[in-house]
Amino acid sequence: MPIKDSELILNADGSIYHLNLKPENIANTVILVGDQDRVEKVTKHFETIDFETQKREFKTQTGIYKGKRLSVISTGIGPDNIDIVLNELDALLNIDFKTKEIKNQLKSLNIVRIGTSGSLQKNIPVDSFLSSSYGLDINGMLHSYKIESITNPDIESAFINHTNWSKDKARPIVVKASEKLLEVFRGSQMFEGLTATAGGFYGPQGRVLRLPIQDENLNSIMGSFNFKGTQITNFEMETSAIYGLSELLGYHAVSLNAIIANRANGTFSKNTSKVIDDLIVYALHKIVEKITD
Repeated sequence: MPIKDSELILNADGSIYHLNLKPENIANTVILVGDQDRVEKVTKHFETIDFETQKREFKTQTGIYKGKRLSVISTGIGPDNIDIVLNELDALLNIDFKTKEIKNQLKSLNIVRIGTSGSLQKNIPVDSFLSSSYGLDINGMLHSYKIESITNPDIESAFINHTNWSKDKARPIVVKASEKLLEVFRGSQMFEGLTATAGGFYGPQGRVLRLPIQDENLNSIMGSFNFKGTQITNFEMETSAIYGLSELLGYHAVSLNAIIANRANGTFSKNTSKVIDDLIVYALHKIVEKITD
């Protein structure tokens, strides 16, 4: 049965509604960045760029890096934007835009997030790299989907008990990264741990400016969480959404974080551009060396 026009929305030129892309515009490996200005920080290393477009905060460039075709897409900030990006990428891949029916043979993508984050652990300093072995969803977006197959109840229950998690908040969800892609980026430069994904930057991440927050001790309590050696290493706003939707769609996904702040000791990077650029170069090298389409 065809998908209704109100559900799968296409632009007048036949491209998908928000991303402004057609199926031929994306590569099998997609690099996600939050900031639209960061797209060109990645693609400046490419030999060629054969396609580019932008609509709202969603900027895409597709080109060739050392013989490998890659797409770089800016998502903007937050799990709600990830919901748009992942669903529309999958529509490009697995829905026939002419018939508006799901294809019989489904395809998969490699999704690599290159983003910034703040560490919750004193031993993970600013200007370091971290790959997320798990995403901890504390924002609730994934509850809109049937997620029973991708959750990790043991870790989730331990977290709920440890933090005395409020019943007025969405139940936390823990989703694992793709082991295949985690292995690609492992190395002496890379920390690894459980990344918490909040639905906002201030109160949801324990920051206080003028408004009081529901749990002023949340960060320190989260920082002390330990489940069989797995700690909550950092806080950001996209990873769990990427992991959850990718797992549901049958994709491989990994989140790479440039640590630009340390929430445990209150420090911030003196040169955020350098650590981000260094992570981009590291990621591109590993993608070309180890990821096969």
